[in-house]
Amino acid sequence: MRIVNGLLCVVLVLFAVAQYNDPDALLWGLIYGIAAAWCGLAAFRPRHLARPPLRALWGVCTLAGLAGVAWYWPDAPNWWLRDVWWESETSREGMGMMVVAVALVLAGVPGALRSARR
Repeated sequence: MRIVNGLLCVVLVLFAVAQYNDPDALLWGLIYGIAAAWCGLAAFRPRHLARPPLRALWGVCTLAGLAGVAWYWPDAPNWWLRDVWWESETSREGMGMMVVAVALVLAGVPGALRSARR
């Protein structure tokens, strides 16, 4: 899981950097940055994720990420097709939130495994 979370951390940092010319760059940079931080913590300091305060904070962030998926879910038909998301900002935002939600869930796995061992 360390490798997966490390790769997700790098990808999410690149997503955050790619927002430099977006009108809502601060919002999306923050969203991607928070998910990248959790993935980085899971990759490089997984034992910290077993601590109850951090588990609770991770849970809040994960619930917010899942709520973001519901909020930003693409409404365009066939949003997964390249021709659609290439032109549709809302489809790209929805897919970005999906990536964030998956990354946050995967970031919680090391902490859950460590908590289960106790």
